[in-house]
Amino acid sequence: MDVLLTALADPARWRLVSLLAERPRPVGVLAQLAGARQPQTTKHLQTLERAGVVTSQRTGQRRIYALRPAALRELAATLSRLADTADQAGGPRETYDRYGRSLHTERARAGESGWADGRSFTFLRSLTAHPELVWRHLTDTALLARWWTPDDLRVCELVFEARPGGRITLEYRDIEDTDGSDQIAGRGTGTVDDVRPGERLAYRLSPLLPDGGLAFTAHVDLNLRSTDTGTDLDVHYRITDSTVDSADFIAGIEIGFGQSLDKLAAILAADPHNTDTRSTT
Repeated sequence: MDVLLTALADPARWRLVSLLAERPRPVGVLAQLAGARQPQTTKHLQTLERAGVVTSQRTGQRRIYALRPAALRELAATLSRLADTADQAGGPRETYDRYGRSLHTERARAGESGWADGRSFTFLRSLTAHPELVWRHLTDTALLARWWTPDDLRVCELVFEARPGGRITLEYRDIEDTDGSDQIAGRGTGTVDDVRPGERLAYRLSPLLPDGGLAFTAHVDLNLRSTDTGTDLDVHYRITDSTVDSADFIAGIEIGFGQSLDKLAAILAADPHNTDTRSTT
């Protein structure tokens, strides 16, 4: 496939392919129609033939070239599969486009400090695990690190002191950045406000701007309620101290935090009785 793409990437060779799609033609005629010299045209045709795009046969003193449609159909099928993968419903590209729309909206709103203060988001997840186990996934750093980022990120540093006044430090990278060669995707610092094991957890968390300043402060209140099938987790997320530069962060709250909670739900659904606290990061 690489050889085929390389062969077709040259505009002069693509012109020859277009001419041969109409009908088989000899080298001399192809050179005339393409407005090129015959030796140069011959080299291009030889490259296309090695790539399997064209075939040729000698007739008397002339060499006639013809297109091989199968090679183009194979390329078209491959490109179609790639497009379908990128365009799958609910896939990463759809999330990317959704974030882009939100980004445009929030940047337009961010005119002055405090522009987003008072904005709130609510999330509700019905989890298939008892409140005690859900609580451990909310407060145990080894378990918390497994889900506390959106789908395309991973936790690379985490401190979560589950006590009133406890310290929170969160740092994350792209999920595929295994050797730390890319830039840090994000950092945050905060403080735990309220801890009622198995019932309520409240904390403040502030994403950090590139210069180290706070983008905004998120007041996150998580309430757990036991149900017949497990636990209802009700999350209230409120913004204060928003800066003009916080728009990019705020644009991703609904998507990103929602994905994080979906990961938590999936982990608990896979093994609702899991008590393993080993880190997987």
